[in-house]
Amino acid sequence: MPSLRLGDIAPDFEQASSLGPIKFHEWLGDSWGVLFSHPADFTPVCTTELGLTSKLKDEFAKRKVKVIALSVDKLESHGPWIEDINRTQHTVVGFPIIADADRKVSELYDLIHTNASATATVRSLFVIDPAKKVRLIITYPAYQLLPNASQPGGPGRLS
Repeated sequence: MPSLRLGDIAPDFEQASSLGPIKFHEWLGDSWGVLFSHPADFTPVCTTELGLTSKLKDEFAKRKVKVIALSVDKLESHGPWIEDINRTQHTVVGFPIIADADRKVSELYDLIHTNASATATVRSLFVIDPAKKVRLIITYPAYQLLPNASQPGGPGRLS
């Protein structure tokens, strides 16, 4: 499958989410969109990212931007995770989190990178314009320490 590229029409999909079924292009309407993926519910980085994004709700709304997240965990896991985000990040998550346990959306958006994992998604963010074109893609791997990163004075950098 070819990779999704800047300027491509963002793939449309219909998928369950924490706020009910989502028909992506219909849900997006004439707004800008930010779609970001996470490898799993309850991961510390993902929890803090969703918390901060939630706190910026009014700023996104001023700019007519809709936010939607994706996790490859089942819908049943999203409720407890959202409660955890709300509690630990002192916020209220008000945007949908897509349940992508079947990896349907992950495959459409090329989120499974076999050199990182055969099944887990990499963390990615897509900015999509009102014409449904992809305008920005940021992808970064799951955090891994270098061999000496845990030592005092070690670099502690991504590998």
